[in-house]
Amino acid sequence: MEFRRLGRSGLNVSQIAFGNWLTHGSQVEEDAALACVQAALDVGITTFDTADVYAGTAAESVLGRALASQRREGLEIATKVYWPTGPGPNDRGLSRKHIVESCHASLRRLGTDYIDLYQAHRYDPTVPLEETMTAFADLVRAGKVLYLGVSEWQADQIAAAAALARELGVQLISNQPQYSMLWRVIEAEVVPTCEKEGLSQIVWSPLAQGVLTGKYRPGEQPPADSRASHSGVGFQVEGFLADDVLARVQQLRPIADDLGLTMAQLALAWVLQNTNVAAAIIGASRPEQVRDNVKAAGVRLDDDVLRRIDDVLGDVVEKNPDQVFLPADKAARTQAA
Repeated sequence: MEFRRLGRSGLNVSQIAFGNWLTHGSQVEEDAALACVQAALDVGITTFDTADVYAGTAAESVLGRALASQRREGLEIATKVYWPTGPGPNDRGLSRKHIVESCHASLRRLGTDYIDLYQAHRYDPTVPLEETMTAFADLVRAGKVLYLGVSEWQADQIAAAAALARELGVQLISNQPQYSMLWRVIEAEVVPTCEKEGLSQIVWSPLAQGVLTGKYRPGEQPPADSRASHSGVGFQVEGFLADDVLARVQQLRPIADDLGLTMAQLALAWVLQNTNVAAAIIGASRPEQVRDNVKAAGVRLDDDVLRRIDDVLGDVVEKNPDQVFLPADKAARTQAA
């Protein structure tokens, strides 16, 4: 495993991070989840990402049990707050009340005294940013959180939050966006802003929901055991399942073969070529997936390889910076306005 500094901080994170969105507490039985976490630990992964909302709060509890026997100082545990975790009007968003209460609940579920990286899971336009950042800063001063991050925020929102963090004397060091060969919407605005403000990216879906592994083929039904076939999460991958996208992805296979890499390793190595990316989050339902994916850490792709990838994918790549927000976020912002 290789490590990178997270933002302009002293915190090191493993280049491959393990995340349990859509798996622990839902798709994957606990024994399998524990085996995947152990595989991650065995190959040198120290950074683990989750969120209070995953699997209706169950994912944090599974991760807490999986890491309970480990030396706490040897881990970087990240979680998030924003999405609803209860039925009440204050059980969501980035108000002081919800942030503080959610932090305490996450600490209990994770079985830890502190969170290494506490992230705002989305931007909340209904709450003053000063209230949000002050609540985060108070958790840092209380020793319950070490560092702060955001997820899927736009460039101007990140800049405003970074300025407030400096005023409050705390460190905002990361953004967690979707980023892959096929989804590059952060490159035009978010990455330059983060470089200026001292944040790194911890990216989710670097395999484009599994599409970049090559297992989905044009003109064929998704494999029965794939994410695209799962009734609860298939919508997450729909946008990448167009036949023209899948056909282009299959043309990446010779590039991976030439380098002695699997398709997944090539995709992970690609996101790690971006110097503003500190870590790529992988998920797994089987330990062998972890062992395969981790081999992307430290792989260097030369400029010729990067050009070949761009030539193959062509116009199926999404680069529009307006797509930083997911459709659900756009609807929420419209309603709030």
